[in-house]
Amino acid sequence: MTAKSLFDKLWERHVVVPEAEDSPAVLYIDLHLIHEVTSPQAFTALAERGLKVRRPDLTLGTLDHSTPTLPANAKGELPYATPEAKAQVEQLRKNCEEHGVMLLDLGDPRRGIVHVVGPELGATQPGKTIVCGDSHTSTHGAFGALAFGIGTTEVGHVLATQCVLQRKPKSMRVTFEGKLQPGVGAKDMALAMIAQIGADGGQGYAIEFAGEAVRGLSMDGRMTLCNMSIEAGARSGMVAPDETTFEWLKGRDFSPKGEAWDAAVADWRSLTTEEGAHFDKEVVVDAAAIHPMVTYGVSPDAAAPVDGEAPMASTEVERSAAEYMRINGGKPFHDTAVDRVFIGSCTNSRLSDLREAAKVFAGRHVKNGLIALVVPGSEAVRRAAEEEGLDRIFIDAGAEWREPGCSMCIAMNGDQGAPGELVVSTSNRNFVGRQGKGVRTVLASPATAAASAIEGRIADPRPYLSAV
Repeated sequence: MTAKSLFDKLWERHVVVPEAEDSPAVLYIDLHLIHEVTSPQAFTALAERGLKVRRPDLTLGTLDHSTPTLPANAKGELPYATPEAKAQVEQLRKNCEEHGVMLLDLGDPRRGIVHVVGPELGATQPGKTIVCGDSHTSTHGAFGALAFGIGTTEVGHVLATQCVLQRKPKSMRVTFEGKLQPGVGAKDMALAMIAQIGADGGQGYAIEFAGEAVRGLSMDGRMTLCNMSIEAGARSGMVAPDETTFEWLKGRDFSPKGEAWDAAVADWRSLTTEEGAHFDKEVVVDAAAIHPMVTYGVSPDAAAPVDGEAPMASTEVERSAAEYMRINGGKPFHDTAVDRVFIGSCTNSRLSDLREAAKVFAGRHVKNGLIALVVPGSEAVRRAAEEEGLDRIFIDAGAEWREPGCSMCIAMNGDQGAPGELVVSTSNRNFVGRQGKGVRTVLASPATAAASAIEGRIADPRPYLSAV
């Protein structure tokens, strides 16, 4: 028998109709996550065809992209950025009520960013196929799931049929050899990998992350790594489940209970890549050589160690990016002034991310004139952070502590930079205009972002972390 990879096992378990030369495979979906931005048109398409949601019990909705992170006023009115944003929220409520879909509405103690709350609730589980109308659905692959983003038309297909049409991607294994240095984390691993293979290095592939450094990551770290796999152009990213996975999932709301739990774990243990399994491409990253990373261009692969410098532009594309970013090649990153810092997004808004940032902020203060936003990824993260007193550390340091939501990651809820500002951000994309018109974005870890907020310049977090 041919040895199988984790990806092969997940794919084979869910094929309803095999792929043919002239048609993609029909793939069954175990969990469909929806939010207010990409679902309205899909529900409209159902209504036009007189269809209902095929499996409302396998569909879960939350509000995150358009929701304000500022509290309601004295009248209880939320400060929506636009009437359209408010309408998106109201429309998802109506759609979920009409079709019997569970919605984590505003005020629900379980609400948050879709890629944070799915795992928190235990809805994300090993062996599942998971889709969402959001490219960073790859986050859920950290649990040994096959998770990927889909377009609005496909959202409608899944709502109507609980299946999606897919061509089987090629497979890639990225092995992080060795141990990470102190002060280096999953965000740095992701940026180092993308810098090595390129923003299209994973195009057409499903990536499995492996190696000592990956096994040493917490589930939060694994989610960050898988979240960023899409920034290398990959269809999905995944990590085989292990004891870390099982311990994290046990007892969560949607996780199996009792004998069902034992049976599930027994099955999940089989979801590993077998010795000799074929990968279409193998990549090795030297984990021990990774430093805290930052980006300097307008693509996530334009990344380098924070204690280094941006390279000299050598092509017209690189020169254009350098002109936009105003980060000069050949000069230390520390020479670059920072106007704003954002700590949050589905990449880095979990409790461990906030703890990392708090270590840097504790007993220090944000540089005068700099704006720092700290936005938890869910209500559960917010409550846990406040119970630990992390919110007070941020506030005392001069940062703003906000309500959960996507916030500045996509800048569609009112949280954004001003034209020309440079933002050090823990989010996932540094595209032109991603965080506001004319805004320059530098991607970094929570610790690096916090250190940059303190110094008012792109800063290495390691001196702050070693002092803790």
